[in-house]
Amino acid sequence: MCITFSLASKHCIGASNGNLHSRKSMSTTAREEVITAPKIPITLPGLTKHGIPHTNLQVQEIVRRQSWPNNLAKEGNCRKPRFHPTFLEEAYNKCRNICAEYAKTFYLGTLLMTEERQKAIWAIYVWCRRTDELVDGPNADYMSSAVLERWEERLQDIFDGRPYDMFDAALSDTVYNFPLDIKPFRDMIEGMRMDTRKSRYKNFQELYLYCYYVAGTVGLMSVPVMGIAPESSVSAHSIYNAALYLGIGNQLTNILRDVGEDALRGRVYLPQDELAQFGLCDKDVLSKKVTDAWREFMKEQITRARFFFNLAEEGASQLDKASRWPVWSSLLLYRKILDAIEDNNYDNLTKRAYVGRTKKLLTLPLAYTRALSKPGLSSR
Repeated sequence: MCITFSLASKHCIGASNGNLHSRKSMSTTAREEVITAPKIPITLPGLTKHGIPHTNLQVQEIVRRQSWPNNLAKEGNCRKPRFHPTFLEEAYNKCRNICAEYAKTFYLGTLLMTEERQKAIWAIYVWCRRTDELVDGPNADYMSSAVLERWEERLQDIFDGRPYDMFDAALSDTVYNFPLDIKPFRDMIEGMRMDTRKSRYKNFQELYLYCYYVAGTVGLMSVPVMGIAPESSVSAHSIYNAALYLGIGNQLTNILRDVGEDALRGRVYLPQDELAQFGLCDKDVLSKKVTDAWREFMKEQITRARFFFNLAEEGASQLDKASRWPVWSSLLLYRKILDAIEDNNYDNLTKRAYVGRTKKLLTLPLAYTRALSKPGLSSR
């Protein structure tokens, strides 16, 4: 569930060709990944304010293919990767070290998961990070459409049991052990393509699609690994939707936190039509002048992000008990970023909203308590 890690150039993760580099904290934090579902009415009018129908994203098909009964059929066509046990152990350990370094809080949460699930989540995290780094990493200036095309071909090789390197091998083994569908991975690569050709979004419908590609997909990748609680009475589709919504909420929070930094790169990840509703435009963002109009605009954007986090809560409690802690940690910590923006009097143009180490640590026990809650009935 952009499990929750988080990604993107507003993405959430990053590393390339086996070498991982430190990147803006938004990506680092972001790729901690995962669930959401709406409960408060958003104040902005219009259906597109809620995004686009999930039928357009073929989420239901992804859920069907990632369900164990349906997915077992692929075993006859899926070649089990043959790796020496020592090699595979080293591959997973490298993934573990990267996750521990770049997503510390999320990594702590994974330690409660079963060993098999831990390794799978670390492998997915590293692949997402490397994918993000193609566009936002130190070699991004040399990025071309051919690079992403080759990366997508390499992804297919991973799913076919033909890994290129040690990190690919860890994911290839994970793909064999869990019912993972390739579409969310391909969609994330599409999000990288989008980030190379778009620096403006005319409305929230466009921005929602971007958030789905670079972060919502992480939630879809993660649910089969984290598992759904056996006692859950909620449909799998609802839980996947919640995972997707958490990714959306995380990404929107990344955008709000990093709007000033992105402006320096000439990027504005904000709906242009909604800026205009408050008498604002790109010039106001790039000039970094915090006005009353900007504060009112930010209040609406924060309301929307919280809307998606509220949606995520229901799904977080439906996961397998051992997998809930990292999800709840991500959800609660990202909410605190929104609180920090408010504490800065909505100045996210010249100040970076920051959640200190002490606050993060104090959040972990609360997240653990929420993770103990039993799955309940859903009216959805």
